[in-house]
Amino acid sequence: MSGRPGFTSSLGMLFSVIGVAVGLGNVWRFPYMMGSYGGSAFLLIYLLFTVMLAVPVLSAEWALGRGTGMGLPGAYLASFGRRWGWLVAALLLVTVLVADSYYLLVIAQVVMTAGWAMYPGFSDDNLFQFQTWLGHGWWQYSVALALLLLSLWVIGRGLNRGIEAFSRYIMPGFALIMLYLIFIALSLPGALVALQQFLRPDFGAMAAGDVFAALGQAFFSLGLGGTFHVVYGSYARSSQQLPQSALAAAGGDVLAALLASLFIVPVALVFSLDLAQGPGLIFDTLPRLFMRLPDGGLLGAGFLLALTAVALLSNIAALEVAAAAVRERFPGFALRRGRMLLLGLFLIEAALMLPTALHNELIGTLDLVFGSGMQLLGGLLAVLALGWGLGRARARAALFGEHVTNWQIVYVQWLRWIIPLVILSVLAGWLFARISAAA
Repeated sequence: MSGRPGFTSSLGMLFSVIGVAVGLGNVWRFPYMMGSYGGSAFLLIYLLFTVMLAVPVLSAEWALGRGTGMGLPGAYLASFGRRWGWLVAALLLVTVLVADSYYLLVIAQVVMTAGWAMYPGFSDDNLFQFQTWLGHGWWQYSVALALLLLSLWVIGRGLNRGIEAFSRYIMPGFALIMLYLIFIALSLPGALVALQQFLRPDFGAMAAGDVFAALGQAFFSLGLGGTFHVVYGSYARSSQQLPQSALAAAGGDVLAALLASLFIVPVALVFSLDLAQGPGLIFDTLPRLFMRLPDGGLLGAGFLLALTAVALLSNIAALEVAAAAVRERFPGFALRRGRMLLLGLFLIEAALMLPTALHNELIGTLDLVFGSGMQLLGGLLAVLALGWGLGRARARAALFGEHVTNWQIVYVQWLRWIIPLVILSVLAGWLFARISAAA
C-alpha cells in the first residue's frame, strides 16, 4: 500500500513492541497471577508457553501484517475473504476497544496511587481514606479521560514522531527504576530466604484453570490477540527477521515480568502481604509495601509514574489498531479529517469506560474474558489467517523472505498444525473446568 508508514529501523520496532508488551501485564497482572495460580510452577509453565507458543504466534501476527501490507480489517479480508474477514475483524476490533476501556481505568488507578504515595505522611492511617477516594468512579473516570487524550495526542504525531519516539524514551528509564527497586527489595532481611521458598515449584497444585491462566498470561503479556501486532507488522521493514525479533521481544517482556516479580514478591513475603489478592494487588498490597520501605513515598511515586508511562504504550497500540483501520478503509477521510478520527475514538472509549468506572468490580470479569479468553482466540485466528488463509508459500515468504531452509518449513508447519491444536485444547479444558465448577 503506497504511502504506508514504517518503522525507521528494526531496533525502533523492537522498542515499540516491547513497550506494548511491557506494562501492567508484567507488573499488575503477572505477580498476582503467580500468587493465585501456583507460584513458581505457574512461572515455569508460563515460560514454556512463551517460548513454544507465544513467540511463534507473535511472529505470525507480524507476518500477517507484513505479508498483506495491512492491519485490521484488510489483513483478515485478504486471508478469509469478505464475509468471514469482516466478521473476524469486527470481533477483534470490538475486543481491543473493550479491553482498552478497562485497561485505561486501571492505569488511572495507578496514577491516583502515585499521587497518594507523594502525599506527606502517607501511612496505614490514611490508606482507607485513599482507597475510598480511589473507588470514587468519577475521579477515576476523569483521570482516565486525561490519559486517553494524552494517548491520542501521541497517535496524532504519527508513527515515527509519536509511537516510536515515545517508546525509545520510556523503556530505558523504566528498566533503571526496576533495577534500583530490586536492589532495595533483596537487601531487606529475610528477602532472599522468602524468595527461595516461594520459587520451589508445586506442580501438584496446578489445575486445568491454572494452565489456562499461564497460557492466557503469555498471550496477554506480549499483547497477542490478532490486533496490535498485525498493525505493527504492517509497518515492519522487509529485511527484518520476524522469528528472531519475536524471540528478542519476548525475552524483553519476560525479563520485565521477572524484574517486577523480583521486586514485588520478596518484599510482599517479608511483610506478609497478600500476593494472591488478584487485580487489587497494585492498589492495596503495593501501597502497604511502599509504606514499609525507606523513602517509600518517593520510591512508590517514581515506580508508579514510570509504570504509568509504560502502560500507556499498550493503550496507544490499542487505539492505533482502530485508527489504522479507519485510515486503511477511508484514506481520504483520515487524511482530511484526522482530528475527527481522534475525536471519534475519544468518544467511543469514553462511553465504554463509563460503566466500568462506576462499577469497578466488572474489571476482574472483563479481564478474564478479554484479557485471557479473547486474546487466545484472537491469536488463534491470526495464526489460521497466516498459515491457512494465505497458505504455506505466502506464510513462509512473509515470515522469512524467499530463501527457504528446512527449519523454516518446520516452523510454518508448527504454526499451521500444532499451535492451533494446543490453543483449542487449553480453551476446551478451561471451558470444561468452568462448566464443571458451575454444576
